[in-house]
Amino acid sequence: MPWPSAAALLAPLAPWFDRVRRDLPWRAQNLDAPHTDPYAVLVSELMLQQTQVATVTPYFVRWMDRFPTPAALAAASEDTVHKTWEGLGYYRRARFLQTAAASVAAEGWPNDLAGLAGLPGLGPYTAAAVGAIAFQWPTPALDGNAFRVLARLVRIEGDPRLEAANLRDWLTPALVEHGPSRLTQALMELGATLCLPNPACAACPLADACRAFQEGCTASIPPPAKRTPVQKVDLWLVALETEGRFLLREPASRGLLAGLWRWPALPAEDLPAMAPAPTGQVAWPGWTQVYTHRREAVSPIYLRLDHSFPAPEGLRWVPRADLPALPLGKRDQRLRDLLDTPGQIPLQTPGLTALIQAMGSTGW
Repeated sequence: MPWPSAAALLAPLAPWFDRVRRDLPWRAQNLDAPHTDPYAVLVSELMLQQTQVATVTPYFVRWMDRFPTPAALAAASEDTVHKTWEGLGYYRRARFLQTAAASVAAEGWPNDLAGLAGLPGLGPYTAAAVGAIAFQWPTPALDGNAFRVLARLVRIEGDPRLEAANLRDWLTPALVEHGPSRLTQALMELGATLCLPNPACAACPLADACRAFQEGCTASIPPPAKRTPVQKVDLWLVALETEGRFLLREPASRGLLAGLWRWPALPAEDLPAMAPAPTGQVAWPGWTQVYTHRREAVSPIYLRLDHSFPAPEGLRWVPRADLPALPLGKRDQRLRDLLDTPGQIPLQTPGLTALIQAMGSTGW
């Protein structure tokens, strides 16, 4: 590990951060003392996993108004928690956050990094970030932004995550010298605002010491991560109504959309040939729903039946009046909103009998 002293290299970062830091609702004014509300740090760090600050900010404010303490969150119903999180995505974070809050409400905050890492949903990075920002522990928090900054600063060739243990050891004395909360958030801020994949090096407070900048290789450090192939699916999203009730899939306990109610979503390839649309059907223009490793070409339709039938396993008839209160993902929210807008009578749709049969056999 032939790197110069982290405390010396990172010295310009703390005063830079004090000048430019954003005013965020979870950020303490005094960065030299433990945070007055560690729960606010926990909430923000879980929300910020794979989500940008601009998106998180209004959700954080609403969340803290609704669940101001760990005890308040622990006592809430699962549907209420998911409804409050609705639209933020990666819903398992909400379940992890509620379980972690229940542990804190019952047993108090852990007193070391291992205890924080044992809370549901935290993992090494989030536990270290909470430790540094909430409690002023010198626990290096290394996320994608921090790895990018440090890899360029000391010129690490290849994947900097392979040097995670060495980077933590190297960074710890700098946290002690410059303050765990201040330096941790300064690294985050630099990676989020200047040291981007396409960096703004001219404005960077570390440019004079950055080896990658000095040697003209910021574009190749760190190397691009390998991307997981994206699965593409064509599906019908179906709002089926009869006698004032809609058929919806009940929340699953695991998976991409766990904890959320969903419209039956049926892969087009699993359905027979198209047939003329009967009366009582309405369609809207489709859209593409993008997830991390999945792209759905969604065709939304509404079907109205004169008589109900027993709900297939895993589905439930829900009164129309209850729809606004149900937690739905963005895709399913969109169809719920479309129900209040005029559509058009489709020329052809999958056969109604085939749709109903498929609703009981598919997990989508």
